[in-house]
Amino acid sequence: MIVPFGHVLMLAGMLFLLGVFCTVTRRNLIMIILGVEVMLNAAAIAFVGAALHWQSLEGQAFVLFIMAIAATEVSVGLALIVYAYRRSGSFDPSSYNLFR
Repeated sequence: MIVPFGHVLMLAGMLFLLGVFCTVTRRNLIMIILGVEVMLNAAAIAFVGAALHWQSLEGQAFVLFIMAIAATEVSVGLALIVYAYRRSGSFDPSSYNLFR
């Protein structure tokens, strides 16, 4: 059974809004990075759905780049969080002035 393209876009849109909500409302750096990851996954779902709808491979190629960007974003972001936590002892982003 093939899922309709509108349903795929609706799922991607809801996931993207969930990621935006998580990024904007949370005060924990790990949750902010998790929200960004959910937004990247929503974009990947939209690209794959479009690629399947229009029978082309460009959307799937974009997903590979999105996954590479997400992996580097997580590794750099978590390294910065570990560094900031060791310096301040908190995950609250408003207490950081270490990077000036």
